[in-house]
Amino acid sequence: MNRVEGRVKVTGLATYAAEYPVEAVAYAYPVQSLVAKGRIVRVHDAEAREMPGVLAVLSCEDPPRLAEDADAELALFQSRDVAYRGQIVAAVVAGTYENARAAAAAVRVEYDPDDHDVALRSDHPGFYRPDVVNPDYPSDTVKGDVEAGLAGAAASVDVTYSTPVLHNNPMEPHAAVAVWDPEGRLLVYDSTQGASPDRDTIAQTFGLPREDVRVVSRHVGGGFGAKGSTRPHAVLAALAARAAGRPVKIALTRQQMFDVTGYRTPTIQRLRLGADAGGRLTAVEHVAYEQSSTLVEFAEQTATPARVMYATPALRTAHRLVRLDVATPSWMRAPGECPGMYALESAMDELACALGMDPVELRVVNDADAEPEGGLPFSSRNLVMCLREGARRFGWRHRDPEPGVRREGEWLVGTGVAASTYPARRRPARAFAFVRDGDYVVQVAAADIGTGARTALVRIAADALGVPPDQVHVELGDSDLPEAPVAGGSMGTASWGSAVVRACEELKRGDGKEGRADTTDEVGNDARLARHAFGAQFAEVRVSSVTGEVRVPRLLGVFAAGRIVDPQLARSQFIGGMTMGLGMALMEETLTDEEFGGFLRRDLAQYHVPACADVPHVEAVWLDEQDGELNPMGSKGIGEIGIVGTAAAIGNAVHHATGHRVRDLPLTPVKILSRF
Repeated sequence: MNRVEGRVKVTGLATYAAEYPVEAVAYAYPVQSLVAKGRIVRVHDAEAREMPGVLAVLSCEDPPRLAEDADAELALFQSRDVAYRGQIVAAVVAGTYENARAAAAAVRVEYDPDDHDVALRSDHPGFYRPDVVNPDYPSDTVKGDVEAGLAGAAASVDVTYSTPVLHNNPMEPHAAVAVWDPEGRLLVYDSTQGASPDRDTIAQTFGLPREDVRVVSRHVGGGFGAKGSTRPHAVLAALAARAAGRPVKIALTRQQMFDVTGYRTPTIQRLRLGADAGGRLTAVEHVAYEQSSTLVEFAEQTATPARVMYATPALRTAHRLVRLDVATPSWMRAPGECPGMYALESAMDELACALGMDPVELRVVNDADAEPEGGLPFSSRNLVMCLREGARRFGWRHRDPEPGVRREGEWLVGTGVAASTYPARRRPARAFAFVRDGDYVVQVAAADIGTGARTALVRIAADALGVPPDQVHVELGDSDLPEAPVAGGSMGTASWGSAVVRACEELKRGDGKEGRADTTDEVGNDARLARHAFGAQFAEVRVSSVTGEVRVPRLLGVFAAGRIVDPQLARSQFIGGMTMGLGMALMEETLTDEEFGGFLRRDLAQYHVPACADVPHVEAVWLDEQDGELNPMGSKGIGEIGIVGTAAAIGNAVHHATGHRVRDLPLTPVKILSRF
């Protein structure tokens, strides 16, 4: 199928958050902190208030009313304390965007600054063990005797890897339009990955009943997790609209997005692996060090992939968190699994070198029959088939056994492999299906963030009803529709689709006119099996011995992700994830300014993402995996597994090309050349 919303997108008729036509709309522009830690002594706003068109100035000088239990990142202007550079400390509302921005520049904030600490380092005295890591995993796990397993190993590695701060950078900026009605109900047009949870958070922040808040988000221009939870811009729009007495629009600039919309935490990861002479693992230890803000604890689940990947008699995973004077990190495509698998799969490659063993075969001999940590049976696990099929398609058997031997002029050529995994979760959802004018309408408060959710749900509903897809119309992106979870965690289609199928089945069983579904009880039974998608990525790289430049002429991903609902959409998601993984490997990095706090490289001129020329040939294929235990569609999420493993495959290929290992992402030319 072509995307059902394709025509309105390419003709410009699709309405995004900042584009909803609202009469008498005003504009808000934030004022951001210039210190990383301290207290606000005074906000000098008299000049701004006298400027043309200004309707209101918001700040801690006259704190607007919010609920006492509001999330600390969303409790705007409730405190004089500054927790990070770039924090929103005031805002101006004016009749035009230009006037709001000009007046915001005239607001002067007087600070009592304090010494700040913004650098993640492995010897930081503030590290502690969080109780859980995202979303609700135990922080630490232990199985068997890791020290004994390492001591008795025929070969072992003890290595440390680091990944930097990364920013999501969706194409559409974070934006919102807020409208209060005379009865005190709030309508927010927001750029969000979940209208239902966004409504709930906004209602909680303002101390309102859920039924008094409505969130509309019919089209979203990407998110990658940055729009997976409510961000300050939506709260600011609502506060500004209440203060101005008229609708207010806010659209963050790219630079502002770097400060207040989340980011992937930097990590420092220590891996210790041991194996016997045959390559079978005797012990795995994975310890991750990461950061959060002083406002909110966010602990990424970086070491959790080690709990599901390979069979081993001894396994220890641990997370350590330090609270710094930085903004709160958040979700970014495949949070935890992406940086965690980079480290684990790089260490597996180093172990293969220590054993003198083929990296594909090392992974094959350590395949697990059940989940290594807890022993749960897998609903399906076809990692070995992904590795074998990928090796066949990639021509792996022609690979040079030793690194650093293939040279073409100034270019050193190498290949690498890495495995990938991602949980196949789903959450409770509701759906309503009914007949209208001879066609079928399906309603669910899902979010289409560019993934093609509408198209996938049309296909799912059409299959369940036994009718052609052109007789099905899906309505989504509105919190007034049946409740649905966020588009994230690779669980959107599985969650929403389950409810859609059940609603369509109820329609067919009943009077043929309508059907409703709530999958809460059904989803509650999912915990009896380990549910994961698996894959394998292969990369060929060319490394310049003169400049250190790395080029990636070939990327291949082979995935086992249950039933593929729509091949065209799936290929787009896999290739998009792999391209993002290439960016992580070679170029993406947000630097932290230790002197002044805050982030450097706060725009797309300095924060580089891959262009088409960076990925001349990327191929994604999948196995015909049948898994009847997952959900009514037999599908696994595919939005994130493509990025998992890609950076490690490229890093392993760079080592194979050069004979030198770079353990700190991104693999920039200066790091490459420093190894020669």
